[in-house]
Amino acid sequence: MKKVFTTTPKQDGFRMPGEHEPHSEIWMAWPERTDNWRNGAKPAQRVFADVAKQISKTTPVTMLVSSEQYDNAVSRLPDDIRVLEISTDDSWMRDIGATYVTNDKGERRGVDWEFNAWGGFVDGLYSPWNRDDQVAQKMCEAIRDSRYRAPIVLEGGSIHVDGEGTLYTTEECLLHESRNPDLSKEELTAVLCEHLNVDKVIWLPRGLYNDETNGHVDNILHVVKPGEVVLTWCEDENDPQYEISREAYDYLSSQTDAKGRNIIVHKLPMPGPLFMSAEEAAGIDIAEGMEREAGERLAASYANYLITNKQIVLPLLDERYDNDVKAILEDIYPGYEVNGIPAREILLGGGNIHCITQQVPKI
Repeated sequence: MKKVFTTTPKQDGFRMPGEHEPHSEIWMAWPERTDNWRNGAKPAQRVFADVAKQISKTTPVTMLVSSEQYDNAVSRLPDDIRVLEISTDDSWMRDIGATYVTNDKGERRGVDWEFNAWGGFVDGLYSPWNRDDQVAQKMCEAIRDSRYRAPIVLEGGSIHVDGEGTLYTTEECLLHESRNPDLSKEELTAVLCEHLNVDKVIWLPRGLYNDETNGHVDNILHVVKPGEVVLTWCEDENDPQYEISREAYDYLSSQTDAKGRNIIVHKLPMPGPLFMSAEEAAGIDIAEGMEREAGERLAASYANYLITNKQIVLPLLDERYDNDVKAILEDIYPGYEVNGIPAREILLGGGNIHCITQQVPKI
């Protein structure tokens, strides 16, 4: 068993690399919850497999799967994707996996946050969530990396870093009563700075409209590189996202990052608005917590893509905008391959490609 440190990454000289830095592997988890994924999760499993295959062209992939689904997952995934039997409660690897930090000596450690299913008993999406809360520890054990157990509730999708001292998050999520109600904004900032070794936290007011994660930053914004981000943009004045996007843009435009740079903001068109169809809703088992009803607005965003080893894996969500967004990202990321995956099945479960992946940095 590897060591659990009682110090902090900042004290030990470790920092969280930006997503644009090199990766040794990407971790995912196989979907199977029938109260979240329609038709026995078979459509979602096909798309998760497509995402894993695309990532594996540049980065090795590890897929976690339950004992019940092990044979099924192995049969649906190519041989170069490692399948590990590790129990989860659902398949949002970004939020349940370890957040990795590295130092300049070629060492790597995981940060293991407390997880409470996006809100615990206040407004969490399911219970129990204990298997999800164990995933970060099991991930570190499997990779043989030591870890820190952080003292706050936090999901990986609620933070983005630039690798040079700046962290982006939202007040809507981290200051929500269901996360860390006993901590002030200043106290949370201090914990984030200690556990990710950042110098400045940029607090967007809100995340994407109707996002059941209480507004994760990774569904409205992505860090391109230090001093540069993309932001979900809405042109319809009657859409609730219109005001949220402008509020975020104005805020980002008024900020500098940890190195004193003005932040360049690229606008990504918002798909839709998209809604769950009656047929899609009919295929989902009824359960408390998650709203999966016909007509429910889906929290769709092109910002929810993955950067991995000179590749962008992009969710394709709306034929009206897919090609435009691909062209924007190809322009923003010269030298990168931008690959789109039809991702509505992931969206129906409440997130997208960034939400179902977690990177392990190369050392």
